[in-house]
Amino acid sequence: MTLADPPRAAGLPVVGWLGGWPVSIVSLALGLAALFVFRRGLPHVGWIVGYLLLLWLLFVLITELRAPLLERGRGLVLTAADYTIQTLYHNLLLFVLPAYYAAATLDSPNVVFPALVAVGALVTALDPVYRRLVHPRRWLNHTLLAFSIFAAMNVALPLVGARPILALEGSAALAALALAPAFRREGARGWLGAHALALGAALAALVVVWYGRALVPPAPFFLARAVVARSVADMEPVEPATDGALSEATVLEWGELAAYTAVYAPAGVRQAIEHVWWRGRERVAYVVLPTPVMGGRAQGFRTYSRYTDLKPPVTGRYRVDVITASGQLIGRLRFTVTP
Repeated sequence: MTLADPPRAAGLPVVGWLGGWPVSIVSLALGLAALFVFRRGLPHVGWIVGYLLLLWLLFVLITELRAPLLERGRGLVLTAADYTIQTLYHNLLLFVLPAYYAAATLDSPNVVFPALVAVGALVTALDPVYRRLVHPRRWLNHTLLAFSIFAAMNVALPLVGARPILALEGSAALAALALAPAFRREGARGWLGAHALALGAALAALVVVWYGRALVPPAPFFLARAVVARSVADMEPVEPATDGALSEATVLEWGELAAYTAVYAPAGVRQAIEHVWWRGRERVAYVVLPTPVMGGRAQGFRTYSRYTDLKPPVTGRYRVDVITASGQLIGRLRFTVTP
């Protein structure tokens, strides 16, 4: 897909300048304002699907009609369509960014994915950067399309009840299949060949995301609350360490530690989770929680596990990783046992 450069006003450099950085900065400011207003809520699945359908339909139409429109001198129509696609990219990525930020663990590899979403939202907001970086490169256009579809569907599918790993795999497959029009145009092949290539890309995407699943936060899941405590009674922590620090004498007196975690999940979702206890770099316990997380509770579904193998010395830095059954990290509880 070759994108046309936006027309420049001949002899009016000020007009050209106004169509670049100032408009981009205003667009970015409005996007950040919307992000600030809606940061506490989850994206609505209807909006995501609507954006995706419009984006993909425009992509198909422009891919098929670009050459005929250029032959007829309809460059302005292409420019308007290209700007619309760019705006849809920006809004879609900005729309799902809060969900990925909430689901990411900042000291883990899965923080890379929301960073990429943020970079995509920034690049598509800045017209001069987008025109210089993305417009001339068809492969980058197609990559941005696939990434936007993947990022959006991976949030949307759990909102309708899909488990994170199914959302992850399904989103990867759908993003690859959506590139069929691009495969057709690039090789001047028919739809059958294009769909065969898209199907092959979808199978490859399934393998890639399975092995790279730890790099993607299980949005819109997130850890609503996490605390270490003496025990748990009536699904509430007993004597929680609110400052994240305990003395060795206190821990030995208790004889056990409880990791209390409340996991937020969308309504209708049931997801098995696990607690992995670490002391420094040593894994000291692995607990498969008997009750799966059931979504819909605003304060998060309450879970806990106990660690009882406490033999002196027990001092050190501890963490409890809360992960899905497929290995995606939902969040971490950290605490320290001091001498």
